Amino acid sequence: MSNFDLGPLTRESRRPQWVREHPRAPWAAVGAVCLGAFMGQLDASIVTLTYPRLQSEFNTGLGSVQWVSLSYLVVLAVLLVPVGRWADSRGRKLLYLYGFGLFSLASAACALAPSLGWLVAGRSFQAVGAALLQANSVALVVLSVPASRVRTALGFQGAAQALGLALGPTLGGVLVDAYGWRSVFWVNVPIGVVAIVAGYVLLPRSRDLNPRRGRDVAGFVLLAAAIVSSLLVLSGLSGMALPPAVVVGLCGVAVAAVVLFWRTEARAVAPLVDISLLRRGGLGVSLAGALLAYLLLFAPLVLYPSVFATWGMSTAAGGLVLSALPAGFAVAAVGANVLHLRAANHQRVAVGAVGVFAAVVANIALWRSPALVAVLLLLMGAFLGLVIPANNATVMAAVPASASAVTGGMVNVARAMGTAFGVAVATMGLHVAELHNWVGPQVVLGALAVCSIALGATTLSRPTTSGEQRPSTHMKR
Repeated sequence: MSNFDLGPLTRESRRPQWVREHPRAPWAAVGAVCLGAFMGQLDASIVTLTYPRLQSEFNTGLGSVQWVSLSYLVVLAVLLVPVGRWADSRGRKLLYLYGFGLFSLASAACALAPSLGWLVAGRSFQAVGAALLQANSVALVVLSVPASRVRTALGFQGAAQALGLALGPTLGGVLVDAYGWRSVFWVNVPIGVVAIVAGYVLLPRSRDLNPRRGRDVAGFVLLAAAIVSSLLVLSGLSGMALPPAVVVGLCGVAVAAVVLFWRTEARAVAPLVDISLLRRGGLGVSLAGALLAYLLLFAPLVLYPSVFATWGMSTAAGGLVLSALPAGFAVAAVGANVLHLRAANHQRVAVGAVGVFAAVVANIALWRSPALVAVLLLLMGAFLGLVIPANNATVMAAVPASASAVTGGMVNVARAMGTAFGVAVATMGLHVAELHNWVGPQVVLGALAVCSIALGATTLSRPTTSGEQRPSTHMKR
């Protein structure tokens, strides 16, 4: 029997020589990563528009339908750090390409789902592919460009994410109205095919790998328990039908899991998360800032569709207004590097947080005007465009290159948890307002104002460097 060579499936491929030697090769690689960033955020913002159709087709309530998003977030948040660690030993490009393949296949499975249960299962499978993509995306950007251009490259990646978020509401409304809810999953398939080819040709092979890193099963189980129980608590507080005793019990599980995880990782020989990294260069504080920034970015995407519905706005019109938030983010994420070349990362975060606070406070008073809401969302997105790329650059500059993928995974855990908290803050605020006959949007926006203050507070203990001092190991691969 002849031996079948699995090498091409288990080893990273070298880029063609003409790509390696091209002066624009680093930016071509960043472009390939941006395809994944675009597809992931397009999917994140487009799915919520399917909820009414799913409730009607499967004859169920919103409490059940929300698991279409919740199952995705749970699996994604649980897998991001271990996948990042795996990539640090196996290869970031290799797992990134497999992530595109899994995400595309799972999207097709979601489009073909015969029941809500199968759709939730498909979304869980889709999250596995998304974890392979997201845990490696920041590390691949850092790997591809010189150290002096990392912040600029992360700005382009953030712009691609924002473009996906911006197109989601408008494109989703058109697709759902014209072709039904299944079309929002089919749209991922051709994008995935193009991205696999582009990544294979344009992305560099990994370096600074750690092939001998051991396993940390206890850390993985505790991390999963902490994240899943936390998200279930948030769902219970947001109106999901869970008995109060169960919510209290889950809250206890979450606290206990976090404490045990911290102690276990501090003693582990090969920890899933190196606790010492969290104290290095303000990494822990920067990750908290990332969570708050993504909360502020995503919460309005959940809040305003319900507000627009009470105004009698069409889905397409509401989507256009809502798109102002990620559109402002995209413009600022790229333009900040032209307008503020000498601004340190912590300064950008501080200025952005103050701007977000001002936009949210103005929105509390002016939320009844669609035109003013669009302008304020545009400004809010622009200030978040200052915050997120600079914050991510600070995170990546705080760690050695050999831990870049696992750290990128932690950034994306913060993003996933920030997204989940954004859903919870918006949903819980509307739920509490309804119970007490308060003005729902003002309650939610008040909570977001507090979050923007907390975001600004994270800059008080940031390092004062620009985050661009990481030694460059840029090589042709």
